[in-house]
Amino acid sequence: MQELITFLETNSALVLANPAVFATFAVLFGGGGFLVGRYLLTERIANLESRIARRDEEIADLQGEQKVPKRELSMVPLIGATAVYPSEPERLPMPAAQLPAQRKGNQRV
Repeated sequence: MQELITFLETNSALVLANPAVFATFAVLFGGGGFLVGRYLLTERIANLESRIARRDEEIADLQGEQKVPKRELSMVPLIGATAVYPSEPERLPMPAAQLPAQRKGNQRV
């Protein structure tokens, strides 16, 4: 930036002598640079726009899934229902090695 200011200070007499020509060239070169840059970056801009559109679609889909579906009533009657437990299994005697009297301290057999 300092170089531009220095250049304009050294050539200010030329710019002040022909301001219309300076403004014309500034508009031409500035506009030309913008158009060339736009042409070269068109593909990148299109890619970014398509990514934004895809992201918007994904957000809309996720917001649609986020809605809580209506709960249906249970088909199992809960009031007045009784639970039926299976009969108690036969009790087998414990092996002699596992009887509490034969254990020594906190050792496990």
